Amino acid sequence: MRRIFLIVLDSVGIGAMPDAHLYGDEGSNTVKAAASSPFFSMPNMKKLGLFNIDGMDWAQSEAAPAGAFGRLAERSRGKDTTTGHWEIAGLVSQDPMPTFPDGFPEELLLELKKKTGRDILCNRPYSGTEVIKDYGEEHMRTGALIVYTSADSVLQIAAHESVISVEELYQICETARKLCAGPYGVGRVIARPFEGAHPFRRTSRRHDYSLTPPSDTILDVLSQAGLETRAVGKIFDIFAGKGIASFVRTASNAEGMDRTLSCMRDSFDGLCFTNLVDYDMLYGHRNDIDGYAKALTAFDERLPEFLELLGPEDILMITADHGCDPSTPSTDHSREYIPLVMAGASLKPGSKIGTRSTFADIGATILDYFGLPVSTDGTSFLAEISRA
Repeated sequence: MRRIFLIVLDSVGIGAMPDAHLYGDEGSNTVKAAASSPFFSMPNMKKLGLFNIDGMDWAQSEAAPAGAFGRLAERSRGKDTTTGHWEIAGLVSQDPMPTFPDGFPEELLLELKKKTGRDILCNRPYSGTEVIKDYGEEHMRTGALIVYTSADSVLQIAAHESVISVEELYQICETARKLCAGPYGVGRVIARPFEGAHPFRRTSRRHDYSLTPPSDTILDVLSQAGLETRAVGKIFDIFAGKGIASFVRTASNAEGMDRTLSCMRDSFDGLCFTNLVDYDMLYGHRNDIDGYAKALTAFDERLPEFLELLGPEDILMITADHGCDPSTPSTDHSREYIPLVMAGASLKPGSKIGTRSTFADIGATILDYFGLPVSTDGTSFLAEISRA
């Protein structure tokens, strides 16, 4: 039984990339910002080598790391969730997905109004919590859709569950996904249901509608080779289901960890790909340093559970997809290196892969581990970390 468990700690970047200034992210360092909190504690990740990674010299390193480790740069043009995950899975995006800093064009919104029969509010870049604060009551009175974006390639639609049912909101977002093509082809259309009275609160029934990857990723390659591909969290949505055999959506990091641990107790050959989104959604975008630190600490406290369930031919890979520094004035994603910390009996303790030029090296290494040709972007580093 040969398995890889790939866990993405959403937005847990480890320092600005050399081109971060082009994205307004110079000086960003998400983990360092979280480490400034008294609630930050990651001794188990430290033992595996997190603080031995290039650029982590602001923290105390481990004398004899038990894992393999390194950092990876993003080759794609972007800093969003879809682009980051696609690159991890072996697909480098040469062209950035479109963003709409001034709101969406009127012709797109007119089509959305026509298809849904509802007016539209906002149409500006906005914080997800602030937009329901500012437009929620008007939405309640009129039934109009709250449409907004961010610095990322997203079209988001917020609606109160008592005004527009979750099922109808999903249908509206499916309609918007079909309209968002060509020059309007945003990476994700996101349903953002909320509830309660002012102050309103977002619910866990968010749903993402992503573009379909334009070419095969490692998920397709593994599936075609007869290996299982399991998805936990929003992975299924990010890849629009392409190449994924089974999936489960989750409402929190805790549930995502539980579901991944359940998967580890199963017998199968292949990949379990997990996204833990709370770091980004609940803390990074809200500039909540203490909340971010507590979430990282909570993962670290449960890390021994993952290590105990690793079989003799299993590999645990822990990484990220971009940054979202909670200490900067911006509430958007940041262009950062991502960490990669790995554990498994087949790996040489203390193996250092240095700084890699693309996230896609993760996907290439996964294919290599299963004895498959690397037919995606990226270069395998398996030989550098393997005992064999």
